[in-house]
Amino acid sequence: MRMRRRATDFVLFLTVLTLLSIGLVMVFSASAYFAGDPEGPFKDPFHFFKRQLFGAMLGIGAMFFMMNYDYWRLKRWVGVMLITSFVLLVLVLIPGIGMEFLGARRWINLGFFSFQPSELVKICIITFTAYGLARKKERVQNFTTGLLPFLMVAGAAALLILAQPDLGTAATLMGTIFIMFFAAGARGGHLAGLATVGVAGVVAAIFLEPYRMRRFMAFLDPEADPTGAGWNILNALMSLASGGLLGTGLGQGRHSKFLFLPERHTDFIFAAIGEELGFIGGCLIILLFILLVWRGFRIAITCPDAFGSLLAAGLVSGIALQAFVNIGVVTGTLPVTGITLPFVSFGSTSLIFSLAGVGILLNISRYCTPR
Repeated sequence: MRMRRRATDFVLFLTVLTLLSIGLVMVFSASAYFAGDPEGPFKDPFHFFKRQLFGAMLGIGAMFFMMNYDYWRLKRWVGVMLITSFVLLVLVLIPGIGMEFLGARRWINLGFFSFQPSELVKICIITFTAYGLARKKERVQNFTTGLLPFLMVAGAAALLILAQPDLGTAATLMGTIFIMFFAAGARGGHLAGLATVGVAGVVAAIFLEPYRMRRFMAFLDPEADPTGAGWNILNALMSLASGGLLGTGLGQGRHSKFLFLPERHTDFIFAAIGEELGFIGGCLIILLFILLVWRGFRIAITCPDAFGSLLAAGLVSGIALQAFVNIGVVTGTLPVTGITLPFVSFGSTSLIFSLAGVGILLNISRYCTPR
């Protein structure tokens, strides 16, 4: 029996809007100098800001739609979502359909903007896994019939994402599924085995690909190749260090302005935040993500039905892992991988589907037991 609807989680809603607002400001601040170069390709300092604002508007619309679309009705679309996921993951690898940028084929050009299928796929796989695990109930303690089917589906999606290549997204997807297995009540021995295999898989992916191996070696000693594989890490760390306690001020980041910091408005925007807003600004971003994760897991714990609980756990885990990996890369605690900071980094597709996922979380919060 469904509980009556209550008010949505306002703290979660406000936290996400705060991150989104900071992201819009920082995308403009970090990209304006490069985008406004009169001899550059854009010649408009607002180029990336306008595109991010467009994505934010679409994302907010998606968030409000999902906030009012009963999450139970998602069960009807599980099959369609799963088929769509794999069709898109195959299409993006086909030359002429998938766009190639910096050696990666992760986008499909829709004309008015580039669509990154893996962002939609994450929500689809999480929904499918939540639906299946909720139906299995106590059978999740049987590895073959309880966990293996979902592991195979998520693993197949992760392999297709890895072929783009995108190790960061593939690893965070599998990490999210692992947390969902834990939330569903899987046995500790099975989880330990999966964790061991997962770590071994990541290590193998690094060692089997020369450019990943170079990044890993640069992670261990970035100064050994300061103008090559170590460039990103060293400049990110210098950006963070130069910000001090209070930062240099918005638009005053020297590493961003003089283009020393790579991907300053996308993968390394946290370094731009550290430089321009200082240690306090960086801590604020981390605290906001901690608050988001707390509210998200609170929704998962207090949700009265298994499907909603596992869906909430999966959605918030995906956001948490992505933020953890991004900040870990920027601070030099993880090897460099191309993954954005949710709600903050430039990227319309990521923004739209991250906000749609929050909309589902807010919808689930309406049925949670008050505490």
